Amino acid sequence: MKKEMICIVCPMGCHLSVDTETLEVTGNTCPRGEKYGKEELTCPKRVITSTVKITGGIHKRVPVKTNDSIPKELNFKCMELLNHVELKSPVKRGDVVIENVLGTGVDVVVCRDM
Repeated sequence: MKKEMICIVCPMGCHLSVDTETLEVTGNTCPRGEKYGKEELTCPKRVITSTVKITGGIHKRVPVKTNDSIPKELNFKCMELLNHVELKSPVKRGDVVIENVLGTGVDVVVCRDM
């Protein structure tokens, strides 16, 4: 059986076809599409982008993101953790907000200086 999907790794948006038995990927124009197609069927992952509260900054919130993708089923738990984070200015881009979020080995980091 074939699973059809659109690769979201880069702006090309390749139309992938993945054989669900052999995990053979076709339609990709780069190796990242092949990796994405296989991963999406076996263990889908996503990078989380959000904002957290900050005091003493020029804005009330500062953008954050995971520095790598985490299992998709942990997205809502990660967002819940971020709802309770409040930083104090100054912060620098790349500062770790949550280390090893949910035991994934991935950190949540600040995306801009403030």
